[in-house]
Amino acid sequence: MTENNWRELLERSHQALATTVAAIPDDGWKLPTPCAEWNVTQVVQHAVGDQIAYTSALTGGPGPGWNPFAPSGTLDVDAADLVRQTLSESAAAWAGVDDDAADVPTPLPQGPMPAWLAAGACALDAAVHAWDLAVATGSASPLTDEMAAGLLRVAEEIVEPLRSYGAYGPVVDGGGSPVDTLLRYLGRRPEWTV
Repeated sequence: MTENNWRELLERSHQALATTVAAIPDDGWKLPTPCAEWNVTQVVQHAVGDQIAYTSALTGGPGPGWNPFAPSGTLDVDAADLVRQTLSESAAAWAGVDDDAADVPTPLPQGPMPAWLAAGACALDAAVHAWDLAVATGSASPLTDEMAAGLLRVAEEIVEPLRSYGAYGPVVDGGGSPVDTLLRYLGRRPEWTV
């Protein structure tokens, strides 16, 4: 990712999450995921909560009404609609950010970041959880090598301090494609299956 194409990466990552959630089958909501302690519903709740947190940081509006790191596993609304609405609000918030803004608020412990990095962090969250949900439900991976290369640049800037919070696991050894490299850096196993 270059510092000039962060909007495209964010849009593609949001689309990956929306498309993946819309494809979850009726019997897929309780399936295990690469996030070992969470099922599909919980990962959706976490991903939505994270996107709301980014929107809140940008707009000063309310944050999620639940702890994204302690998802209940119960949704009383249509998940695809919830994700679409949340991502629409996120996109609107990001539309108000100048391309070259130096101090964009984030919900991360690191605080404000340059626009490309803040948006990249938001994109990373959406894209990696889209992958989690896709592999958990047997869908095709929404991550492309091009997306993964841009997201890896972001991950290398922000992930290390977040590992101590449990947001990412330790790096998994191994090589592979740009997607595999990104996933391994984030503590995931690209070969994971249900």
